[in-house]
Amino acid sequence: MLVRIATIALNTYREAVRARLLLGVFAMGLATAAYSVVIGAQSLNNDVRVVADIGAASFSFYGVLAAIVLGSTSLYRELEHRTVFPILSRPIRRWEYLLGKYAGIVLTVAVFVLVEMATVLALLSLEAGERPLTVAAIVAAMIAVLGFVSWRAQRHRAWILIGWAAAVVVPCWFLARPAFEERTLVTASAVLALLEVAIVAAVTMLFSAFSSPFLTAACTAMIFIIGRSADALGHLPPTMWWFLRAGGHVAFRIVPNLQVYVPPRPLLMGEAPTPVWQYVGTAGLQALAYSTALLVVAALVFRKRDFA
Repeated sequence: MLVRIATIALNTYREAVRARLLLGVFAMGLATAAYSVVIGAQSLNNDVRVVADIGAASFSFYGVLAAIVLGSTSLYRELEHRTVFPILSRPIRRWEYLLGKYAGIVLTVAVFVLVEMATVLALLSLEAGERPLTVAAIVAAMIAVLGFVSWRAQRHRAWILIGWAAAVVVPCWFLARPAFEERTLVTASAVLALLEVAIVAAVTMLFSAFSSPFLTAACTAMIFIIGRSADALGHLPPTMWWFLRAGGHVAFRIVPNLQVYVPPRPLLMGEAPTPVWQYVGTAGLQALAYSTALLVVAALVFRKRDFA
């Protein structure tokens, strides 16, 4: 079972990293991280904070955007090109296929978030006073390693990027040691962004199991907006009409509260009573529960779908 799911996941990842639209989203994320340096230079001695805050916000925004794009098109593309028929004709269950697609989407976004996280940490180290020559040498060495390994194993370039994305974060994380608190904020924000992506990707799989790409993207975006506004919807003032307050309360109870994954800055800086990594762990359990429930429903819907 695990082998079949992993095979579908890796195949989904290999197709996703070649998509031009996704590469465009990735380029926008890197450009946003680079532009944060320009904005930080115009602030009053808050350049480190600006780079960390904009970088952390970009993890969530571009990660969710990539998850919606991949989730709304990946499964539909298989159905449109009819490549799903020979796959499901083999000894593989529909829920295994769906779970493999989901894992491939999350893996793809995780690789991109890791690369962007490394970029933000490298920029953060420069703003914190690390020697530019040291940062440039380490980054250039990591890029050279990626280029050399990709050249030597051209047939496996897509898989090499997975290990490289995880490896490049390590030296950049140590380079950002002068900005210890901001480094913690960036690291925790990247983890929380991936947890949010896991929920959003599960939502897209649910809608894509029975609807078109446009409706999947639109409905997922709506769920995302409601999830980010869940706290406000659940506590509407009494002056609002009763049916609006009732609808807001229902949405607060049903829709995942995605505001959990963008907590206040003091919490991420370790200034709140709750330790930051304890908070991240609790958010991870919540993301696991929501994702599991959504995928179970998606598997049940996909099981009943008629491909004729």
